[in-house]
Amino acid sequence: YPNPFNPATKIKFDIPQNGQVLLKVFDMLGKEIATLNNSVLPAGKYVAEWNASNFPSGVYFFKLETTNFTDIKRMVLVK
Repeated sequence: YPNPFNPATKIKFDIPQNGQVLLKVFDMLGKEIATLNNSVLPAGKYVAEWNASNFPSGVYFFKLETTNFTDIKRMVLVK
């Protein structure tokens, strides 16, 4: 949140159990443009911030992957 955002957004996520957590940002063409997390995390609530000040306005996606779960959400950057 917020969505749309400018120039930074916060991505909140919950991890129900300890494990590898991968959080990446992609552009509309599916090109990976940022890795916000790639580590083992204990169960809990987390917030990752993405500063997109170096990227153009447009639609982006974040992909959250854990051992047992994958989620993809849309974000809109408006400058």
